[in-house]
Amino acid sequence: MIATAEIDLTRPTGRRIVRNLERHKKTVRINYPLPNGVSGTGYTLEESYNKGLDLLSSLYGTDFRKL
Repeated sequence: MIATAEIDLTRPTGRRIVRNLERHKKTVRINYPLPNGVSGTGYTLEESYNKGLDLLSSLYGTDFRKL
């Protein structure tokens, strides 16, 4: 038998319910939703690196690609 429930883990009562289920040898699967503003698409390492260089360059007023 499978039961599906949505439990708010940000509240103490929700955390207690999950702990009780785990303690009684029940299988608990927790899905963490993505925060608002995150689309779930990832970035390549090169895209992340270039974005970081752009951010540093704008903060410090110099081109970090030339350093």
